[in-house]
Amino acid sequence: MSGHSKWNNIKRTKEKTDAQRGKIFTKIGREIAVIVKQGGSDPATNSKLRDAIAKAKQNNMPNDSIERSIKKAAGELGGVNYEAITYEGYGAGGSAVIVECLTDNKNRTAGDVRHAFDKHGGSLGSTGCVSYLFNRKGVIVIEKTSSTDVDTVMMDCLDAGADDVVEEDDVIEVYTSVDAFGSVREGLEAKGYTFLSAEVTLVADNYVDLDESKLDSFQKMLDRLNDLDDVQEVYHNVNNVEE
Repeated sequence: MSGHSKWNNIKRTKEKTDAQRGKIFTKIGREIAVIVKQGGSDPATNSKLRDAIAKAKQNNMPNDSIERSIKKAAGELGGVNYEAITYEGYGAGGSAVIVECLTDNKNRTAGDVRHAFDKHGGSLGSTGCVSYLFNRKGVIVIEKTSSTDVDTVMMDCLDAGADDVVEEDDVIEVYTSVDAFGSVREGLEAKGYTFLSAEVTLVADNYVDLDESKLDSFQKMLDRLNDLDDVQEVYHNVNNVEE
């Protein structure tokens, strides 16, 4: 992971307009709905739900919205059944892109995603065409200040079960396995740490730089994909792109 900071690609998501924030809440609500249906509505026994609730709170999602999403998924308020589907393809310059969706209409979602690729110089590929370039990991980002004792933070993270800790200019990035993510996050929270971000995500093995014209096309494709209601996450291996 040297040479590229995951935080460079996600820090801009913390400054959102109200409309963007509402879209984020909708996406998190769908994620919670699927997790509840798979593992139940009690966060004490559903570790994925605990992680999703923590993610919702980090994005300033109101508690009543979180509770409503859980109750809706549990059948107390009625609701929609969402199906997870993943698309893989190529953006401008042959860049690698993975799009994770939750949808109640696969035909609609497939058409919308394909159109976003085609319109901006990309192309959808077959399953597995780029996923081998990524690894799913837990990523926790801790802000580094003038008073931060980096050695202590690194030791606490490793003691909590992290696989790797990387110091960047303004943050400390903590990498975990998917299975250990929840326990590492909770262990660090118990020690008083707060996070700029904490999520299970896909991290590319290597990142590429695009020239200005290709970067512009890629950015437009990324923006279009992220605007789609059915799209939950878009992963890619391009540097210096605004999320």
